[in-house]
Amino acid sequence: MSEIPQNLKYASSHEWARLEADGSVTVGISDHAQDALGDVVFVELPEQGAVLSAGAEAAVVESVKAASDVYAPVGGEVIAVNTALEDAPETVNADAYGEGWFFRLQPADIAELENLLDAAAYQQQCEDE
Repeated sequence: MSEIPQNLKYASSHEWARLEADGSVTVGISDHAQDALGDVVFVELPEQGAVLSAGAEAAVVESVKAASDVYAPVGGEVIAVNTALEDAPETVNADAYGEGWFFRLQPADIAELENLLDAAAYQQQCEDE
């Protein structure tokens, strides 16, 4: 079974969200998602300054198997992107919850995090797929 950290929130579309001490939200794809995709070969990140709504397409991840959209789990302004992924997209496979993060948002409404799945609910969803 894929790793599912307890301290994160999850979207049903397999993104994770971590609330940072400064109130921003870091976003990436889950270990389950990267495992299903296989070897990641390209990542297209959102523009810094872009304003996204919850559920909006934010990025694209391509693997040897498929290309997949990455959605914003909460709405807000993109305040940082992980440009290291442009040169080393395989980082998503190696460290999905650490160095493999995609972007950071300043959320428009922090309460949107409550709409996401906790680790137990996300694990159940993954088992049911």
